[in-house]
Amino acid sequence: MINNESESVSEPAVEFSTDDIQWMEYAMQLAAKGEALGEVPVGAVIVKDGVILGEGFNQPISSCDPTAHAEIIALRQAANQIKNYRLIDSTIYVTLEPCTMCVGALVHARIARLVFGTTEPKAGAVVSKAQLLTSDFFNHRVDYSRGLLAGQCQHQLSNFFAQRRAQKRKEKSSEN
Repeated sequence: MINNESESVSEPAVEFSTDDIQWMEYAMQLAAKGEALGEVPVGAVIVKDGVILGEGFNQPISSCDPTAHAEIIALRQAANQIKNYRLIDSTIYVTLEPCTMCVGALVHARIARLVFGTTEPKAGAVVSKAQLLTSDFFNHRVDYSRGLLAGQCQHQLSNFFAQRRAQKRKEKSSEN
């Protein structure tokens, strides 16, 4: 994974509000909950008018559900909260750039704005591997901003994978 803070010098700097920072910090706390369960630490929170509609963290391993990404969990919770699958005028804060599945779900939910922390160079579907939100075939546009607390989000993920690799090395050496 790469750190957004050194990317794309030609892009204009995005100004994030103190509310944006607060919500991304909250998403990072959610990611830590997933990490405690052995899940890849990704967190998401959906907010409208300063109120949390839904939140989630990665749970595909613990729930045996390949669709249980942080964004999907948050979308389901938000839709249930307001009793509508359309989450008009809502913002989702995610610690990692969404994948193809999650981008599609954000569009179908009519999320107004996506704010994500760090990019996902292997499978990111917003700016990394695909640029789905700028494609002309969707019937809804999701505005997006990237790089909010990118270093911290990246660090959370990097530490998780470093610990996982160290654990695997330890297990392998104890087998010998």
